[in-house]
Amino acid sequence: MKTAYFECRAGISGDMCLGALVDAGASLSAIRRSLKKIPIAGYTLSSRKVIRAGISATKVDIQIKKSAVNAHCDTPPHKEQTRKWKDIQNIIRKSVLPEKIKNKGLTIFKNLFEAEGKVHGEPFDSVHLHELGATDCIVDIFGILISLDYLGIEKVLTSPVNLGQGSVNTAHGLLPVPAPATIELLKGYPVYSSEVPFELTTPTGAVIIKTLASSCASVPRLTIETVGYGAGNRDITAMPNVLRLMIGEEYTARNKPILPALENSVIILETNIDDMNPQYFESVMNRLFAAGALDVFLENIIMKKSRPGIKITAIVRENDADKMADIIFSDTTTIGIRMYRADRKILEREVKRIKTRYGFVRFKVSRLKGKIMTTTPEYEDMKAISEKTNTPIKNIAEELTNCKPR
Repeated sequence: MKTAYFECRAGISGDMCLGALVDAGASLSAIRRSLKKIPIAGYTLSSRKVIRAGISATKVDIQIKKSAVNAHCDTPPHKEQTRKWKDIQNIIRKSVLPEKIKNKGLTIFKNLFEAEGKVHGEPFDSVHLHELGATDCIVDIFGILISLDYLGIEKVLTSPVNLGQGSVNTAHGLLPVPAPATIELLKGYPVYSSEVPFELTTPTGAVIIKTLASSCASVPRLTIETVGYGAGNRDITAMPNVLRLMIGEEYTARNKPILPALENSVIILETNIDDMNPQYFESVMNRLFAAGALDVFLENIIMKKSRPGIKITAIVRENDADKMADIIFSDTTTIGIRMYRADRKILEREVKRIKTRYGFVRFKVSRLKGKIMTTTPEYEDMKAISEKTNTPIKNIAEELTNCKPR
């Protein structure tokens, strides 16, 4: 399991996070190509090397063409358009990104709108983002999700988060740092302020943490493979204004790797439900997967008084158990969840990109003591090829079985 650890001593923002991922090896050209699958326009994405307090870091810049905001509309040029949740939701659903990335993006934006609505006293459906900021936010968030997928990262951890202090100009006027939405999003998460008089953690950075990450008091036991530095907007004399990213494999206290060792443990969450519309289970499963569940499945059961019911089971990492339980409680009618630890044995796993006549395709490769046991092309990649070439997926799968990784 490849793990990303973000060290948030200088806080975290969307562009810092994306910069750190690019610095750690995510391809900017691949990110641009994937972002084109989202129906938004009028922006450019670039990166450059900068120095922050003596440390070389990557600064990602998103330039919004203001003329594009008012194109084909009757609004005067000096007024920004706004986007509500239904607008963002529509943009994401119209994209042709992989479903798992779309679902994570929907969850992130839903968390952001909920926080903004709560702190400003507005109904969820009435909250809006200014379109310039909304486009910037979409590019940041989906650039991050695309980068995590590109690098094969399955788990995200962060240090306690430095918030900064002072005040910041927003569409709602001058607000204290941290911004109210940032605080709302980081409830229950370890935070602090080093008294740097700037906004170090933004709502975008906070919502990324809330949705994707678990906290870690210090650097986890990690066999570090790659390090990346994402630069903030300004050079702060008191400290390097960078978000440091470490990527590698976790290992146990006995110095034995969790992967590729064949043993680790997980938490099983399960509950029986007989009073909920079955149509809602798909949404519950999508939210659990988007939040990082290892697996989610449903079983038909017969409950008391011979009532038909559904047992929903989620297999999750230990650090994510409480977060997953909250999702089940909020999205279903259950009033109780069984939780227990289970040991498991797993094969060594990695995702490899292999060049085929269709272009690069991701394969999930599993090994036992170094010997390849299974090689499976990713379904979403085959689905995209099928739609592009009008070829049945089963035919593509049969052909791709001849592509053997080393």
